[in-house]
Amino acid sequence: MSPLILVTLLFALGLGTTIAFASSHWLLAWMGLEINTLAILPLMAQHHHPRAIEATTKYFVAQATAAAMLLFASATNAWLVGQWDIQQMAHPLPAALITLALAMKIGLAPLHSWLPEVIQGVDFTTGLILSTWQKLAPFALLLQLQPVNSSLLLALGITSILIGGWGGLNQTQLRKILAYSSISHLGWTVLVVQFSPSLALLALIIYFIMTLSAFLTFKLNSATNINSLATAWSKAPVITALAPLILLSLGGLPPLTGFTSKWLILQELTKQGLLTLATLAALSALLGLYFYLRLAYALALTFSPNTLTGTTPWRHPTSQLTLILSTTTVAAVLLLPLAPAIVMLMTL
Repeated sequence: MSPLILVTLLFALGLGTTIAFASSHWLLAWMGLEINTLAILPLMAQHHHPRAIEATTKYFVAQATAAAMLLFASATNAWLVGQWDIQQMAHPLPAALITLALAMKIGLAPLHSWLPEVIQGVDFTTGLILSTWQKLAPFALLLQLQPVNSSLLLALGITSILIGGWGGLNQTQLRKILAYSSISHLGWTVLVVQFSPSLALLALIIYFIMTLSAFLTFKLNSATNINSLATAWSKAPVITALAPLILLSLGGLPPLTGFTSKWLILQELTKQGLLTLATLAALSALLGLYFYLRLAYALALTFSPNTLTGTTPWRHPTSQLTLILSTTTVAAVLLLPLAPAIVMLMTL
């Protein structure tokens, strides 16, 4: 792809997200989401591979359906209430439809079926953009949306945690595992968004840091499935030693960074009197921890087969930028001691 075209598409990607951030009118927010979607499609299809074209088509159909639902719901709200303002969703029907449309945009269960297939069909860089940057604009609208029916968000959150855990158990492809990890983590975030928006934003930022580190680690090792992780020692021994900590942090195991958001979210749910929901979410986190342990085992405790078809590759100096990877790796592992300071900043 030409550098000029790449810069133009990345600029449009940022512009669409910024428009959605700054908008208080549903039509302008819809326009920002559409610019965002149309800018990512050429980036997904740039490799001209059948799997990439298939993933791009699936992504376009899912996003177009969600955008049509959002536009219909906002027009319905304007017809019923006379308001196009994002924070004036007084009628429960359009509010529920817009919540479902935004849930489909970010891939919450049960509207999640497009996400694993799409991320499996693209490369790690594009999958990273889909898992992080593309979640920002719909989540910003979800934060502004005043929940008329709070049980809908709770149902979406706990369903995403369960399906994200169960769906990743029988996967061997790393990109699909990271996709189900995205579904599960966004379920945790949506679970608390109506009670503490600042805590939901903190959980989203921590998820972005951890998933950025995981994607870059697998991209550095050129690993696409669990079996290919066995050769990671010969390619990047230091990052391979740290990668199990990143994966266990994604699983929310103390004393790593990922435990911070789960701990604070469970505390907030307990304060709201949702003890059953908090218990179910905590038990469901064990499902995700299992397949993260599988990946950690494949990285740390297995070796490549000593056959002619599976010889260990030579370790060559990498040409990839490792500054972002090293920074996010440290942040994904060591931020838990700063949790009191982070909580104090949230209360300011």
